Amino acid sequence: MARLSEVIYRKGRYAVVRMKKVGIVVAQGLLTAAVLADPVSYDRDIRPILTSACFHCHGPDKETRKAKLRLDTEEGAKAMLREGHWPVVAGKPDESEILKRMLHDDPEEVMPPPESGKVITSDQIALIRAWVRQGAKWETHWAFRTLKRPATPDWDDGWGRNPIDGFVRQRQRNLTLSPAPEATRFTLIRRLYFNLIGLPPTPEEIAAFEQDEDPLAYEKLVQRLLASPQYGERWGRHWLDVVKYADTHGYDKDKLRRNAWPYRDYVIRSFNDDKPYGQFVREQLAGDVFAKGDPDGIIAMGFIAAGPWDFIGHAEVPESKIDGKVARNLDRDDMVCNTLNTFNSVTIQCARCHDHKFDPFSMEHYYSLQAVFASIDKADREVDVSPEVAAEKNRLTDEMAKIKKKQDSLAAHLRKEGGQRLADLKTELAIIRDQKSGLAKPPEHGWHSTMIKQQNDSKWVQVDLGEPKDFDRIVLRACYDDFGGIGAGFGFPVRYRLEASNDPTFKVGVSVLQDRTVEDQPNPKLNAVEIKALGKAQYVRFTATRLFHRVDTYMVALSELEVLAEDENLSRGRPVTALDSIQAPIRWRRSNLVDGKYPRQAEPENPAYARKVQEEYDAILAKIETEAIKSERSELGKQMRACQAELAELPTGQKVYAGTVHRGKGSFVGRYGKGPREIRILHRGEVTQPGDLVGPGTIPLFGGREWRFDLPENHDESERRAALARWLTRDDHPLTWRSIVNRAWQYHFGRGLVDSPNDFGLNGLPPSHPHLLDWLAVEFRDNGQSLKKLHELIVTSATYRQATIHDENYSRIDGNNQFLWRQNRRRLDAESLRDSILEVSGKLNRKMFGPGFFLFALEKTQHSPHYEYHKHDPEDPTSHRRSVYRFIVRSQPDPFMTTLDCADSSQSTPKRTETVTALQALSMLNNKFNLAMAEHFAVRVEKEVNGLDARVARAYALATGKAPRTEVLDELVNYADTHGLINTCRLMFNLNEFVYVD
Repeated sequence: MARLSEVIYRKGRYAVVRMKKVGIVVAQGLLTAAVLADPVSYDRDIRPILTSACFHCHGPDKETRKAKLRLDTEEGAKAMLREGHWPVVAGKPDESEILKRMLHDDPEEVMPPPESGKVITSDQIALIRAWVRQGAKWETHWAFRTLKRPATPDWDDGWGRNPIDGFVRQRQRNLTLSPAPEATRFTLIRRLYFNLIGLPPTPEEIAAFEQDEDPLAYEKLVQRLLASPQYGERWGRHWLDVVKYADTHGYDKDKLRRNAWPYRDYVIRSFNDDKPYGQFVREQLAGDVFAKGDPDGIIAMGFIAAGPWDFIGHAEVPESKIDGKVARNLDRDDMVCNTLNTFNSVTIQCARCHDHKFDPFSMEHYYSLQAVFASIDKADREVDVSPEVAAEKNRLTDEMAKIKKKQDSLAAHLRKEGGQRLADLKTELAIIRDQKSGLAKPPEHGWHSTMIKQQNDSKWVQVDLGEPKDFDRIVLRACYDDFGGIGAGFGFPVRYRLEASNDPTFKVGVSVLQDRTVEDQPNPKLNAVEIKALGKAQYVRFTATRLFHRVDTYMVALSELEVLAEDENLSRGRPVTALDSIQAPIRWRRSNLVDGKYPRQAEPENPAYARKVQEEYDAILAKIETEAIKSERSELGKQMRACQAELAELPTGQKVYAGTVHRGKGSFVGRYGKGPREIRILHRGEVTQPGDLVGPGTIPLFGGREWRFDLPENHDESERRAALARWLTRDDHPLTWRSIVNRAWQYHFGRGLVDSPNDFGLNGLPPSHPHLLDWLAVEFRDNGQSLKKLHELIVTSATYRQATIHDENYSRIDGNNQFLWRQNRRRLDAESLRDSILEVSGKLNRKMFGPGFFLFALEKTQHSPHYEYHKHDPEDPTSHRRSVYRFIVRSQPDPFMTTLDCADSSQSTPKRTETVTALQALSMLNNKFNLAMAEHFAVRVEKEVNGLDARVARAYALATGKAPRTEVLDELVNYADTHGLINTCRLMFNLNEFVYVD
């Protein structure tokens, strides 16, 4: 002990001392030691101790906190100081109550109490004591600190190629590590191909690169691969892993999402277009604001809907029920978590049931983020076919809104001029019309469609007039049915359209008679809906575009459709056809639509009184409705109909499953129905225990301020998401820019600079190269936010270009290669492996975009679909596309891809596992896809070269990129001679040279 410089602290059996040179603190008596940094860091050294032993009683959770003492923040400890207590006194460990209590002899006074089962070791006490002695500083966690560009270390030292290498060498020198030599050109071209586009280079491409004498050959190869369309397919797949993209809902029924794929294609296009990252973020949260008029603005919001969705809890259970509330709460949780996990790498989900145990996020912050998505649901949403069409729709919609405002203003003027008497008479007339006594209800109810689960699907029914005939009016009459107590107006759709044509398929020569598909229409009850429509046609079609809500399904019903020429009903008794129908005579059948029978009010009990009320109402209206008002109302009506007709003529677009605000009634209620849902803090996350109401906001990262969004009282729903998107892409945001460069680094090296890519919080891992992380973040943020430039910077560094050679001495110092003294050896991921098999077999179809292909036979059942992978035919040419385009099922993932460590789409997968198992080898040998591709591989080499030796050599070169050594070729030829070329090609798929990048 002669080298010890001082005794830091002594009490009883404890003697804490510091060694003169190496900074080791020894707790004598317990024979333990801990290496201390100088100075001690609260974040790195002290917080983990307090988290484990103290925070249950003295941490961020208000409900479990005792003695008003909070030790996770400097403010909490100082608050106790102000009250005369001394938990931590900076620079004075002997006066700090925290240390006195940890060393107390009395079981009633010692902390943590013995009954807690928690223990603080002598090493930990030494750390706490040193921390207090050094000033007890609660520094800001590294990830929440202001982002600043660090000074760049010297990198032009004969090894480095760009500033990245300077940061890496700085850490290596501190640990007496040296970098590995540069990899061979053969290794580098395979590494770049798989890293940037996820496909193997051909032997010819490898040979050309190896022989290229251009000193910039490597840099030019990088640029060519980044410009390849396959780059977006490769890096888009990485992004889809993180955001939990799949083509089915998940949960019990796991139904298909037929329209999820446009978002996947948007991601691929965005990477290929090198869209600035800030724009990419903003579009995915609020594309309807930041890319208004651009179809991508809607498609991008597939991000909001990318995660799992409980079909039963949403479509089959109303929101008023507890299970419905739970489903929607979990859905908003998915939106919140996907946003903060993806863009900020923080675990906000920990604050759903209690204040975050580690990070400075409270339940109020979490539920304020839920409030951002309070009007949003997941559903199919129509996307315009082009920006021009979208712009025209927006123009017409805005124009109709202006017209409607003028119409409402005129109506308000008439109500004001007519006074209370006019209002009373209008109410009295409604009572007379709607009185149920004397209601005539024929047993022939009308026509009834089949029932479906989607409200926005279309249903149509049409009447054949026999030949083209002139007509001037169409009258629609609703049904009356006591089912579920609905009564008058049963089945009448929320939105609809009337059309006429001489073509029974309505593909040509279609005339729109009335379009009421833009806004929700009031239910007419038993009032006739009369539409003035001058026209001449043989067929008249009624199309419902937003269906009637019937218990837990949607449908449309109509009692009568009358096509009138003056007073003659041309449709009476004529043939009726429909998209689908319920034929249940006598109540429901197609012919009931034109039988002249419909529910109606009998004559009022006092006709004279009814006439008197109507006459008085008409008289008052005649006095106040001037000719100018009549003329204006008529003109506004014409303008509205003209806009509606133009709107109906515009082409409809595709659909995308995305975050959607539903306007009006139904299972989903958005801002244009009843407004955003109220969001309250839920005690322990229970929907049955709502607490305080919260408004939209986010987490406190900027000095605890600016986390609540300052929005106008009557703001549009989209402004909530836009505010969050703007907050996420602030230049001074400490997390957004660090998060994305860390993800890019991880996919190039196999591990991030922060090896907990979805958790930059206090419970995550610290960065291995904090200055490099910040330098990359600033460089990326301030130079166009170009991911392609970031990739180019990383892959052209000397660090990336190192060989994967092993060094036993270095591995003892840094066994995980955290400090990058070599490149990491990587196995091909599942998609790259499957795509490479298709590529070398000559069967890869490079068609991009569009609906996903099935790797299963789909079996539909009453409850939920079955995905039968064993029934899929691997020879199906539609399935020979790149794996990024496969249809991904959450509940029943592809067994072959799962065996190869494919991502689990039910949760965010920021980093895939890389395993080596016997099951993988068995699958690669025996899966029927590999068997089929081995046959095609053999056919390919048989066509390209002659002779068994040449064919085996060619197959080996295609699979590995290089010619086989003589002894390897001899062994493979012998195998092919015995077992055939097909089995030899099958063997090629299992070579390490095929399965590993290098």
